[in-house]
Amino acid sequence: MRPINLLIGICFSVSIHAVQFTPEVLLSAPRRDPAIPNSDGTLAVYTQSTYSFDEHERTYELRVIDLATKESRALISSTEVHPSNPQWLGDGNLLLWLEGGENGTTKFVVGDALTPDAKYVAGTAPGPVGDLKVTPLDDGKVGIVVSGQANPDGSLYNSETAEKPLSSGRYYTSIWVRHWDVYIEPQRNSLFYGVLEKSSAKGYVLSDIKNLLADAGLKGVETPIPPFGGTDHFDINANAVAFVAKDPSLTPATHTAVLLYYIPISSWTEHRVEKANVVHLKGLKGAKSSPSLSADGKSVVLLAQEKDMYESDKNRIVLVRNPRNGHSPDAVEVFASKDGKGLWDRSPGSVSWTKDNKYFLIAVEDQAKNILYRLPVKHVERAKPHDLQKLTWEGSVSSAESLSADSDKLLVSSTSLVESSLYSIIDPSKPHAVEVVSSASDHGAAFGLSRKQLEEFWFKGAKGRRVHSWLIKPSNFDPRKKYPLAFLIHGGPEGSWADSWSTRWNPAVFAEQGYVVIAPNPTGSTGFGQEFQDSIQGQWGGLPYIDLERGFEHARRTFKFIDFDRAVALGASYGGYMVNWIQGHDLGRKFKALVTHDGVFSMTAQWASEELYFPLVEMKGTLWEVPEEWKKWDPSRFTAHWSTPHLIIHNDLDYRLTIAEGLAAFNVLQVRGVESAFLEFPDENHWVLNPENSLVWHQAVFNWINTHVGLPPISTDSPQPIN
Repeated sequence: MRPINLLIGICFSVSIHAVQFTPEVLLSAPRRDPAIPNSDGTLAVYTQSTYSFDEHERTYELRVIDLATKESRALISSTEVHPSNPQWLGDGNLLLWLEGGENGTTKFVVGDALTPDAKYVAGTAPGPVGDLKVTPLDDGKVGIVVSGQANPDGSLYNSETAEKPLSSGRYYTSIWVRHWDVYIEPQRNSLFYGVLEKSSAKGYVLSDIKNLLADAGLKGVETPIPPFGGTDHFDINANAVAFVAKDPSLTPATHTAVLLYYIPISSWTEHRVEKANVVHLKGLKGAKSSPSLSADGKSVVLLAQEKDMYESDKNRIVLVRNPRNGHSPDAVEVFASKDGKGLWDRSPGSVSWTKDNKYFLIAVEDQAKNILYRLPVKHVERAKPHDLQKLTWEGSVSSAESLSADSDKLLVSSTSLVESSLYSIIDPSKPHAVEVVSSASDHGAAFGLSRKQLEEFWFKGAKGRRVHSWLIKPSNFDPRKKYPLAFLIHGGPEGSWADSWSTRWNPAVFAEQGYVVIAPNPTGSTGFGQEFQDSIQGQWGGLPYIDLERGFEHARRTFKFIDFDRAVALGASYGGYMVNWIQGHDLGRKFKALVTHDGVFSMTAQWASEELYFPLVEMKGTLWEVPEEWKKWDPSRFTAHWSTPHLIIHNDLDYRLTIAEGLAAFNVLQVRGVESAFLEFPDENHWVLNPENSLVWHQAVFNWINTHVGLPPISTDSPQPIN
């Protein structure tokens, strides 16, 4: 262990200003989680990690910031200890967080936010757990819930202590064989609960933790839902736990149906719970997320979708006032309409209560930003979209917390295309007067970035619809010069280029290489209405391709500072599909080079994917029901036209789009004699997450495209050909 003494510091932004925003700067900059305020709104806690390419290791920090002075303090700063999931205990300055223990165990650590050395271990879980949530109980006790993998007998799974099988064989009799980057094993995610109780001699002491789902009589139920579910899939208070889980009667390979569960807790101390109630929401058969309990635990607000099998269906806000009555709950769909479409043509990403239970806080993607709204709970049955109060106008909100129970003010965590992490205080009575608490990048200045580099433009796409696009210029932009174009195509396809920060596909990194970046949001993009989003079904290479063609031509007519004879196109996932599609069509001849990351080569190969409901909806049926649809949008049909230099990147652990897709595309290019290269990561999934791998990714991508547009290579350390 190598402790780092950083007890008091202002911000990364004050002390470090990058000369140029390079991939190394992007990947080594501090990464902060959302900030959580204490009960009186004077302090906030957050975790932060920083990667060093000199030391080839990551430093983990647990930090507390004084919301009045804006000064932050590191309670922990270490390359070995990884604090996570900090939560405030009661009304004082005590914190509870998790740390990895010996042999795969997890330590529950209590510490004082104002005294870095005043910490102790309250208890240890016998395996890995996370997603810590706490709730105050009577007599100063605290209820805790964490997630972890459970063995078939309900006990907490620990891979380090589990008996190792003699054979590596796996035998399956159902379609659900693997998911994201792992093969399905007997263990399932579950929730475990216990109590912190004060001891005069030792401070807080943790009870045994038990499997909540097992105690409630639930079998075959898994929450949080893998691979991305976390604290957004359950909520707790002194009286109950509410959570969402896939319907265990349906295969997750072909269904997105999710159920809401409500478990009343009779006694946290005695681990006594009532039978779980399955809450049936009439007409809402699809996915569900973001359950949030009212202060008394008698109501739940959540997001629910109407359609099963369609993961990108519209999220509807639903208030359930009587979750104990599972089959006949008092459920209200907010903004419901007679035609079933809803009065608000947006799909929220999260919903929660304010501490006083008077408002819902709603984060929603809206025209390439993730905006925060507030909605009064009173008379919610008659609510109309004009009752929503808009609280933010740019960037992307990742978290919003009531500053205190007796204040309307909110502590908001957000990012933007030039801001890696921003903490601010918003007073809904005057939302435009934002109080900045902490900017990790000095509003982009630490990276040499500013919002002056950003533009938005709209153009007429397919069917005459207006299509949105971002334009990002280099920080040293000179309108008298001409710049090569980086044309970025987002994945999803139900996704978007939003005003948010990314460490994987960051448009600003491309701009700082000397490109003007155009990042369009064609048909299928989220945040522009459900009809625009749904229009991509059965149109993968159709309407979006037309939008991209027209966006390219609109830009050619409009932006005289772009050299369209030096243009490159890049995309990942569906964006990779589209780059492969473009390669076989006319638009492909307008680029000097292409880059496909984990893209589709052959539509029929999607039958090797794990979430089969996705292509079944997008192609409007199975391969044998509508073979013409699967054939129509298959990029491999047009390989006779492939001729533009092309870099293919694919990862072995990508079970959504298997490695064969990347190899097939590369092999076609090679046999056709097209200049091409192949970059492969055996230890990455659909994304490249390891910072050392990500640096190689950026070096390979930039060296490839820079070479073809006449810019200097980014690095001589990029991958050298093996053959």
